[in-house]
Amino acid sequence: MRIKRKWIAYTVVIVIITNVLTMFGTVSFIKNAQGNAVGKFEKLFEVRNQLYKYYYGSIDDSVLVEGAIKGMTESLNDPYTVFMNKKEFESFSAQTEGNYYGIGIQVMTKENNIVVVDVFDNSPAKQQGITSGDIIQKVDGTTVTGKNLDKAVSLIKGKENTEVTLALYRESKGSFDVKVKRKKIDINTVKGEMLKDNVAYIQIDMFDENTAESFKNELKKLSSQGMKSLIVDLRDDPGGMLDQCVDMVSNFVPKDKVIVSTIDKYKNKKEYKSKGGDFNNLPVTILTNENTASASEIFSGALKDYKLATIVGKKTYGKGVVQTILDTGDSTALKVTISKYYTPSGSDINKKGINPDVEVEYPDELKESSYDRNKDPQFNKAYEIAKNKVK
Repeated sequence: MRIKRKWIAYTVVIVIITNVLTMFGTVSFIKNAQGNAVGKFEKLFEVRNQLYKYYYGSIDDSVLVEGAIKGMTESLNDPYTVFMNKKEFESFSAQTEGNYYGIGIQVMTKENNIVVVDVFDNSPAKQQGITSGDIIQKVDGTTVTGKNLDKAVSLIKGKENTEVTLALYRESKGSFDVKVKRKKIDINTVKGEMLKDNVAYIQIDMFDENTAESFKNELKKLSSQGMKSLIVDLRDDPGGMLDQCVDMVSNFVPKDKVIVSTIDKYKNKKEYKSKGGDFNNLPVTILTNENTASASEIFSGALKDYKLATIVGKKTYGKGVVQTILDTGDSTALKVTISKYYTPSGSDINKKGINPDVEVEYPDELKESSYDRNKDPQFNKAYEIAKNKVK
């Protein structure tokens, strides 16, 4: 969801104008005109003057402005609040639309590290042996941390058939480098199949702008094949778009019941209610782990609160905050945390997560080998529960 706010663009313009006027010694004029808020940034302008006076290399005011804005967002120590330049915003938009040029991984922040949480099948990353749990330390020699997640993602993406070198850390292997060639990544976020005993299985990789429709179509298809109980696999799902999540939960929750509510810094509360659906009576079992985050936690929390699903696996990540995209002009954008969200019962899961109804560990040794569903203790427990729900 993109929201245009004139004040954001206005602020950027004021900074640029101030930079120009500073060259003529008119900071005091801007300070008086704009009040103490601009006055507090006087040192920023003084530094700019010193750079122009002494720095040996070339200087571009637009680059200085972008660096200053990025510095402001990074100083908040919120990995979800970032300023995106044109290239970064184009990359971000492409991924939410379901395709991009990259290496085929999903990442998230954990303890200020950038951690690979999923590797897409048949992707360049998969072919080079990158696995879930790998920590990305550098991208083409640039050190990256959880504080600059969006920068890291932007560096990893790029033109088709170009190469990117990742410095990775894996607990069982230590530090090592991997060179990967970028390809077009078409994201199929929803994968479903019928299992035995009238149990169906749907895996959701992320919540992009096509996920809700794909999920509904998959439900209809599996229903026509005899689905009487459903497993929804949200393990390693980092989340995504709130509206898509609300539409997906609506398939199971009766119309007009609250799915999630948000409260912003001004204590304004907004409730997102179910639109109603055709699967209110379908037994659901949800698989979660420590990388189940954001929209996937909203999905899990709503169905758990209404006692419409059994959650199996591990406690979720605990990302209980909501971001929006503000258009800052010139094809740039500010992604900013604007509110906290709460489950239907009023639970705040931020930095707490959602506890499973049935806790099941996934052994570390299995993470080092190719995935085999038959050896997956979390899936096997979910299947046992789902099968017992068939009427």
